[in-house]
Amino acid sequence: MNHLDTALWGVLPYLVLVLLIAGTVWRYHYDRFGFTTRSSQLHEHRLLAIGGPLFHYGLFFVIAGHVAGLLIPETLTERLRVSESLYHANALILGGTAGLAAVAGLGVLLHRRLRVPAVRAATSRTDKAVYPLLAAVLLAGLTATATGAGPHSYDYRQGVSVWFRSLFALDPDVPAMADAPLAYRLHALLAMALFALWPFSRLVHAFTAPLGYLTRPYVVYRSRTPARPHPHPALTGAGEPAPRRRRGPRP
Repeated sequence: MNHLDTALWGVLPYLVLVLLIAGTVWRYHYDRFGFTTRSSQLHEHRLLAIGGPLFHYGLFFVIAGHVAGLLIPETLTERLRVSESLYHANALILGGTAGLAAVAGLGVLLHRRLRVPAVRAATSRTDKAVYPLLAAVLLAGLTATATGAGPHSYDYRQGVSVWFRSLFALDPDVPAMADAPLAYRLHALLAMALFALWPFSRLVHAFTAPLGYLTRPYVVYRSRTPARPHPHPALTGAGEPAPRRRRGPRP
């Protein structure tokens, strides 16, 4: 274990975490109304309606797969009688499908941003850095997933996952990550770069997900115009039989 491995896998993750938290607090304090996606739906909506859901739903399942793969130890799945082959097959199929969906959605969004003049004009400097970095993270993740398709491939649950969980114990297992294949190490470095840039980009809107809508009470709407009072039957003769008209010659 050399000093570079210690700096990359033992020090850098904590620096990125501090920057993520401090940057988010700073952004919220000085740019509270900037916690937004800066939506460009008014400029173009057809491609956005395709790429937006495809990217976001794909990314949601990608994140869920990372949480399950990195935080759930192998011993727990063995207790649940989930075989290692079944676990890796599900991770490969579901994770690969979600990753492809996220990449495809991001491709549509990038095409839209480059081809639509109004959307291209609304692109900020941070967007020009975030989009390529986000694409690189997804492609590196797909590459790492593809390398795990072989029967004797690298088992990230005995390497990368061990390193990731050791960070929470404040005792980083640097060799566990330093010995991982290049695709996994590159994916981790690109992900840390993305998290470092996160508070200063439009990605910060992920922290403003409207989860409160699930528990808040219903909103009661009242009309501004007062309702007309119903007339009393005694004043209008309501309820009395209508007088019959007699037929007869006209005068």
